[in-house]
Amino acid sequence: MIIISLDIAQTVGMAAVLLVVGEFIKKKVGLLARYFIPGPIIGGVLFSLVALVGHETGSFVLHFDDDVRTLMLLVFFTTIGFSASFELLKKGGVGVALFLAAAIGLVLMQNTLGALLASALGVHPLIGVAAGSIALTGGHGTAAAFGPLLEQSGVVGALPAAIAAATFGLVAGCAIGGPVGKLLMRRKGLRGPDESAVAVVSQAAQTQDVDAGSKGALMHAAILISVAIGVGTVLVNLLSARGIVLPAYLGPMVLAALMRNVIDWRQARLPTRQFEAVGQVSLAFFLAMALMSMKLWELAEVAGPLLLILLAQTALMFAYAYWVTFRIMGSDYDAAVIATGHCGFSMGATPNAMANMQAFTSANGPSAKAFFVIPLVGSLFIDFFNAVIITGFVNYLK
Repeated sequence: MIIISLDIAQTVGMAAVLLVVGEFIKKKVGLLARYFIPGPIIGGVLFSLVALVGHETGSFVLHFDDDVRTLMLLVFFTTIGFSASFELLKKGGVGVALFLAAAIGLVLMQNTLGALLASALGVHPLIGVAAGSIALTGGHGTAAAFGPLLEQSGVVGALPAAIAAATFGLVAGCAIGGPVGKLLMRRKGLRGPDESAVAVVSQAAQTQDVDAGSKGALMHAAILISVAIGVGTVLVNLLSARGIVLPAYLGPMVLAALMRNVIDWRQARLPTRQFEAVGQVSLAFFLAMALMSMKLWELAEVAGPLLLILLAQTALMFAYAYWVTFRIMGSDYDAAVIATGHCGFSMGATPNAMANMQAFTSANGPSAKAFFVIPLVGSLFIDFFNAVIITGFVNYLK
């Protein structure tokens, strides 16, 4: 058997090639673009299929450098921390707070349902969490981040299971969103607004932004991210030495959130667009590198239980959006649109939510509230709370 080992530079180079290949295929295959399948996922899965051939034929095996992947993970979660502004949450009003509460409630239910079903089906309960908020509310980024951590805890096949669940969620979230909204409209006797309205786009997240093209702003962002990672990992190591074991990403993420809110309190300016750009780049490379090393042959051991868990999660999402989200958000037309978006939001990603709502409102009338609330929660808050909740479940169940 031929052993192929790639160093740091070669691993990054291969990941870059896969990013380009994935985006190219996505543009050529309309179905992939329609369901917002990320380019890094496409390229990474193709590469993992090549690794599967090598494993099954016994002809070659691939090894990659994990250090750069770990760094990309820390950078990504640190940018998530810098997005957790409680000042913006307060400015977003009651609607944003209520939807955030609804989303957090579903995160807890997704993980609880997944763990219970996994145990009942004879697999590790953390497989259920992988098919819970890790993959569904979290999406591919969170799936690729937590999959290796679950495997380190002895959960065989956690990474491919989480990636498969995230892909299933993208499709399922788009499939059930419209039916939820239509059912609410019919049974609750709702009608959309008669007058046309101009879509409202939130500018809240940009109120403290600095010049997007400024080199100084990019350096500012790099320094803040580096400080948060450096100090955050030191804090995690200090706690670990005292018997309190936390994931490496949690320290930088929480510290970044504290730094963000202190900066907000001091009314200083933040390079928010640079944070977003760095987060997108680090996530793309992390996804590609995580999927390059994915062992698809381990998925066979949990494929059957995983499918049953995902079907149950889809039913939970439908029922939760219909009975809980709709009522929490006011039981009116705007609430129906938000319930439609919540299906895409908590089964796939914010773009899925936007697609659900655009399709629904194009037929029934606009909803400025829905298009304000969901992107704000999706881009600024839910990933932070989801990561903290997942960490609690993992520490309890491992």
